[in-house]
Amino acid sequence: MVHIAQERYSSLVDEKLRATLVTKDNLIFNNRHEGDPKAGKVKVPVRDTEVEVKKYNKQTGAAISSGSTNYFDINIDNDEAVNELIDGFDAASVPDGITAERLDSAGYSLALSIDTKSIRALEQTDGITVATTKTAVTENTAYKAVLAAKRTQSRLGVPNDGKRWLIASPEFMEVLLTDDRFIKQGDLSQELVQSGVVGRIAGYNVFESNNTMFEDTTVVTDKKTTTEFICGHPNWCHRVQEWSVPVGIKNLTNDYIGASAVQGRKIYGIGISKPQTVYVKRIES
Repeated sequence: MVHIAQERYSSLVDEKLRATLVTKDNLIFNNRHEGDPKAGKVKVPVRDTEVEVKKYNKQTGAAISSGSTNYFDINIDNDEAVNELIDGFDAASVPDGITAERLDSAGYSLALSIDTKSIRALEQTDGITVATTKTAVTENTAYKAVLAAKRTQSRLGVPNDGKRWLIASPEFMEVLLTDDRFIKQGDLSQELVQSGVVGRIAGYNVFESNNTMFEDTTVVTDKKTTTEFICGHPNWCHRVQEWSVPVGIKNLTNDYIGASAVQGRKIYGIGISKPQTVYVKRIES
């Protein structure tokens, strides 16, 4: 019974987490992997080249070529817990309303933490492509800045298959909304809207996040760094997560009498297997 409750509570937290995340699985990050995250490391299959097409000869056929799948290691190096006191109730007597409220809050808080760390990985991983222009965009230059990202990613072989994404800061979003070429949410399919897409521009699904860097002083010495937008594709952005300790309501002992807590531990890892395919437009001031 306890195990069933833990599975149910964990799935409820995950449902809230997925709904709150901007950096959603299968839209921003893919979660394909081999191995058990609880072991501390997983392998992600990565292939940079497609199957080679050969000229066919009726007498000799076509020469055979070998393809290989490389593996990219992701360290499961984020370990976060929820441990929220429920005073006045032991585990067996917690009202359903309190349980639901605490689980909802746990999912929301975890999502904010995972979002922030995921976006930092996109912004700061060594080898990402950073736009050469470090001044703020204007209404006249915002679309050109996105087109520069589009050109750069196309040259790098990033598929233009409808899965390219752009994470916009609130400030960049404000500028985008004044551009007639920005396809607003009301003109998108319901599937995209339900996935958290707020618009499309130049072939990118646009998401908005206030977790991008804002006047950060740790990236560039003696300068404040603000991210305007990040572009990428889920092919090379990876995130793997799992509950190492499923969520449960557990009685507390020692100094806590007649009290319980919502407890659980989530582990996850983030990696970018081809960093140059992530394009970041920054302001450095």
